[in-house]
Amino acid sequence: MTQYYNPHRTKYLFDPKSKTPFNLSRSKIDLFIACPRCFYLDRRLGVGRPPGFPFNLNSAVDTLLKKEFDIHRAKGTPHPFMKSYGIDAIPFAHQDIDHWRNALRGGVAYLHKSTNFMVKGAIDDLWINTKEELLVVDYKATSKEGEISIDAEWQESYKRQM
Repeated sequence: MTQYYNPHRTKYLFDPKSKTPFNLSRSKIDLFIACPRCFYLDRRLGVGRPPGFPFNLNSAVDTLLKKEFDIHRAKGTPHPFMKSYGIDAIPFAHQDIDHWRNALRGGVAYLHKSTNFMVKGAIDDLWINTKEELLVVDYKATSKEGEISIDAEWQESYKRQM
């Protein structure tokens, strides 16, 4: 795969001497797992991979599901999917839900102190069950026929994401 240099990305480069936590996303962690050399070129030298194909269908499904669940969040009722699959939960109502859903506006983050890495991302949704446990939800769309499983090799990044 062809690499390219983007001078605007230099503010995102890793400096091991910096005291400021270094932000890492799920996609950058996946890049390291797939190709440590590519990760080094990207995060230390600013030579990144070209962007991949956009997943327009997946993004559209995410957006539509969020809108549907938001309707039920406002009403305090379970979505029909939850009822049909026996999920004992409702969409969790919180003033920060839109903040947590947007990685560019903050999303959610965890500081791994021993590496000084700030692992960042966003959630698709958050539900609460009758035991008052919060359930982090990630919507996935596929056009695959047959049984859907998360055990395929290409889905390993989904497991790491969760």
